[in-house]
Amino acid sequence: MSINTTLNYSPNFDEKKRKFKQIKFIIFHYTGMKNEKDAIKRLTDDKSNVSSHYFIKNNGEVITLVPELYTSWHAGISSWQNYKSINKYSIGIEISNPGHDNKYKKFSKKQIHSVLKLSKYLIKKYKIKIKFILGHSDIAPFRKKDPGEKFPWRYLSKNKVGLWHDLNEKKLFKTREIKVDKYDEINFLKNLYKIGYLRVLNKDNKNIKLLTKAFQRRFRQDLVNGKIDEECLLISKNIAKKFK
Repeated sequence: MSINTTLNYSPNFDEKKRKFKQIKFIIFHYTGMKNEKDAIKRLTDDKSNVSSHYFIKNNGEVITLVPELYTSWHAGISSWQNYKSINKYSIGIEISNPGHDNKYKKFSKKQIHSVLKLSKYLIKKYKIKIKFILGHSDIAPFRKKDPGEKFPWRYLSKNKVGLWHDLNEKKLFKTREIKVDKYDEINFLKNLYKIGYLRVLNKDNKNIKLLTKAFQRRFRQDLVNGKIDEECLLISKNIAKKFK
């Protein structure tokens, strides 16, 4: 299996080559810029200090920006489980989308097709685990929102790209916005920590809200309010079980 890409190399990567086995993650991003050409220009500008390995255009075309065995600069300060500085261990994929600050829109069908094809290629090549296919907001929940709640995680998971819960949707919906007590709020945070998210202090209300929103953008996409309810608790418990 191979992927056809256009080459448009970025100078923004670490010079030291990685070992094949170091690559453990796929991280999805959106560009967060109004104009696609400007996004590509930024990712290939030596003054921007940002890049990714791949860029997926609105028409589904895939551009190679950094060869896979070099560390691109896409994740910034980040962590997942016991891994810190995720750049070192990941393949970064930027997807053209204006993002939350510029009239966030749905990803095109052609983009989703390319995401799926590219991901399957990388999963097979590097033996990447399903639980290590993440969004930027998963690994940097206090800073980032991308790829956001319009990214088709549920659809991708059906095609073995990333995780989704296996709960009954109708039954689950009935638990939405049902308040939980402090004990269950703590259990929710513990579940997130088991999954891989950052550990937060129980009194750190601002970061708890941001962490909850990151979880919701990933696993409860049609209501992102930062509030821990019974639905979020059940989903977190279901996902955490997959990490045993």
